[in-house]
Amino acid sequence: MTTNSADNTGASEMRVERDSMGEIHVPANAYYGAQTQRAVENFPISGWTLPPALIHAMGRVKHACGVANRDLGKLTDTGKAPLTADQVDALLSAAKDVADGKLDDHFPIDVFQTGSGTSSNMNVNEVIANRAVEITGGDRFATEKSIHPNDHVNMGQSTNDTFPTAIHVAVAQEIKHSLIPSLKRLSDTFMAKSEEWDGIIKIGRTHLMDATPLRLGQEFGGFARQLELSVERAEQALQAVLELPVGGTAVGSGINTHPEFGGRVSSVLAQETGLPFIEAVNHFEANAQRDGLVSCHGQLRTIASTLFNVANNIRWLSSGPRCGYYEIALPSRQPGSSIMPGKVNPVMCESLMQLTARVMGNDQTITMSGAAGGQFQLNIMMPVMGQTTLESIQLLTNGTNAFVDFCVMEMKANTEACESFVEKSLSMVTSLNPHVGYEIASQLAKEAFVSGKTIRELCNDREILPPEVLDEALDPMRMTEPHE
Repeated sequence: MTTNSADNTGASEMRVERDSMGEIHVPANAYYGAQTQRAVENFPISGWTLPPALIHAMGRVKHACGVANRDLGKLTDTGKAPLTADQVDALLSAAKDVADGKLDDHFPIDVFQTGSGTSSNMNVNEVIANRAVEITGGDRFATEKSIHPNDHVNMGQSTNDTFPTAIHVAVAQEIKHSLIPSLKRLSDTFMAKSEEWDGIIKIGRTHLMDATPLRLGQEFGGFARQLELSVERAEQALQAVLELPVGGTAVGSGINTHPEFGGRVSSVLAQETGLPFIEAVNHFEANAQRDGLVSCHGQLRTIASTLFNVANNIRWLSSGPRCGYYEIALPSRQPGSSIMPGKVNPVMCESLMQLTARVMGNDQTITMSGAAGGQFQLNIMMPVMGQTTLESIQLLTNGTNAFVDFCVMEMKANTEACESFVEKSLSMVTSLNPHVGYEIASQLAKEAFVSGKTIRELCNDREILPPEVLDEALDPMRMTEPHE
């Protein structure tokens, strides 16, 4: 049934759907039904719908649940309206359509909705049920559903266990297939620069003040190691979400589900994703708490902190080009000023720093949601926790890839600038400590600063050491490694 009345979706053609609360008008061509439409009308908040990765994961979870129920004989032997084998196949096919992103336009609910995610769970149930009816050749707009969103698609499930399961699946997949590869790319690119620039001597800096020499390659080797550790942290973040709540149903007790259901669903998900998902050790913990997501995002926060630090260091090293350090030259990506002609800014560094600041802010949302959102048997902050975690992963992934492609790969070393600072540094005197002692070395540094002379010039003037000993002691390359 359709009508020309309008709703807040902007669609003019409508149909009437019914649920336990009565009739409601739904866009005529939507695969979703009454409960989804109620949520659309109740939550006109942000305009942010659930991330596609989470929607696809929900489809994948529903498919795994359908497989488990099929193999347990539940769908074809249910007390109310058992399904035929063809209908079961249609249900599984419809769930795969959701998982494959073929029905993304039919998930309109705002992120800021019911805290358990019930609205979005029912959105998925309705879409799968109606699509499955269509696959079997039936009327997906029929009032009586031959494949029911609750009785069949949601069989053996509650939002309280399947929605957090979908969050874990989405987060794990995005970390594995998106974030980790991007971090490895940046680490590998830094390591290549480290090897390329290993022979370039430059001055070190501590407290932003002159320190002893090092090689530019060593400095970038340090960046590479930071990113190697970030990969390890991403893997730890992945480990934090491998236990799945599915099988706990409403409160963790597993009411209305088969004892093997949670294990079977987890096994199907592990097989289909290639990730080692397992059934939760304790379903009461898994339903009630989101500590795994808090732990996961804590690792993402640390990765963000690392990327901010690296980007900021590169920004400083490229400062200039005439009145800063300018030890490395960044690619010119775009004009840097509306008033200063020829100015070029380190825009890729700035972009990465901004998005990592957002991720660090997101961590406060996750921490607060985990700590204060869980009372007794349910955490009521799950939609925002899922959206925020996936946003952080996407930002880190895309920002890191852009940083590699448009900045790091095209960076050039300014050998002349690097080497020009070395001889001027007062900290060159550090290598004289074993020969003259700390006190005399300190006096030499102060005198060199006042006189404007280099340490080498002052030592030669005062004949502090024999020339061959002084040359060896003040050899900047020798200073970049330990010696007996």
